[in-house]
Amino acid sequence: MKVILRKDVDNLGNMGEVVTVKSGYARNFLIPRDFAYMASPGAVKALEVEKKQFAKRRLKEKGDAEILSTALSELQVSIAMKVGEEGKLYGSVTNQMVADELNLRGYAIDKKHIIIDEPIRSLGVFSVKVKLFTDVVANLKVWVISEE
Repeated sequence: MKVILRKDVDNLGNMGEVVTVKSGYARNFLIPRDFAYMASPGAVKALEVEKKQFAKRRLKEKGDAEILSTALSELQVSIAMKVGEEGKLYGSVTNQMVADELNLRGYAIDKKHIIIDEPIRSLGVFSVKVKLFTDVVANLKVWVISEE
């Protein structure tokens, strides 16, 4: 069964693509959750119009993401944690903590978009990546300080 994706679906395709899937997967998962709709001839023609609008919207979103990327690259975030002996933290800094700190400063960024390469378990300055768009990534400085 051919369907047109309304949203990006992992391991299947991106928004606006026409993909072939098993009919049960389409009827029971993709269509009820509004991830896709049937690819009828009329829908395929409408898709061409949507693709043009989508391309314009995507360019605007990418520009906004690049502006936000430069703002986040200049930003420094401090997170206070409880510290044990030799500067080791009780627990580790999570992407949720970084997202909460960014939200306090007025940047609405979901925790799924924050990438911490290695667990942060000590005091210091660390670089954390924030994925804002498919190919726009900002490097954010995170200061981990002692909670007193």
